[in-house]
Amino acid sequence: MFTGIIESVGNLRKIERRGDDIRLTVACGKLDLSDVKLGDSIATNGVCLTVVECLSDGYVADISAETVSLTGFAHYQVGQAVNLEKAVTPTTRLGGHMVSGHVDGVAYVDDRQYRGKAIEFWLTPPQGLARYIAHKGSITIDGVSLTVNEVQGERFRLTIVPHTAGETTLINLKTGDSVNIEVDLIARHLERLMTYSGHNADETVSKAPEVTMDLLARSGFLR
Repeated sequence: MFTGIIESVGNLRKIERRGDDIRLTVACGKLDLSDVKLGDSIATNGVCLTVVECLSDGYVADISAETVSLTGFAHYQVGQAVNLEKAVTPTTRLGGHMVSGHVDGVAYVDDRQYRGKAIEFWLTPPQGLARYIAHKGSITIDGVSLTVNEVQGERFRLTIVPHTAGETTLINLKTGDSVNIEVDLIARHLERLMTYSGHNADETVSKAPEVTMDLLARSGFLR
């Protein structure tokens, strides 16, 4: 589990293609590795990766074909900057929101503008994810915990304050770029609770029903 508060910007030192999988060597910049051991998790541009080899200034991790297909790692190049965050501990301050590191897909930057010293981005998520993105809700962009400031149809707007921009890779984003996104965990689980009938363990929900007061009441959310 992560918080979406980035600890360091690192870079990809080596990318090895292993069939449909990828092995990465990541240089960690200022990230404190003194307590990192084999099997630990480090969010790398929002993707939860398991450390399979510890280096003095970085780590090695494997990415499965499933993860490659849902993230920007399929197109990353050696030298690419990445946001890094170690997994939380019981004493960690939850400064952002609950982030699993399980990326839902890739969104694209439609527009970038300055508003004062802040940067505003409009993004379009992959088909099917827009229903999880709500005004003033939380979303993770390349591992960064952010608040959705506006929603227009499928598109949504983010405002990046100068500190966040300067401490992450978001300052380099431009129109047309892609980013890894993870929608709010609660929204995904809430939908499952409301749509799963329990009559068939193999049932697959192909389309979420319209959320109505009646549906909320029948699902136990209203009394």
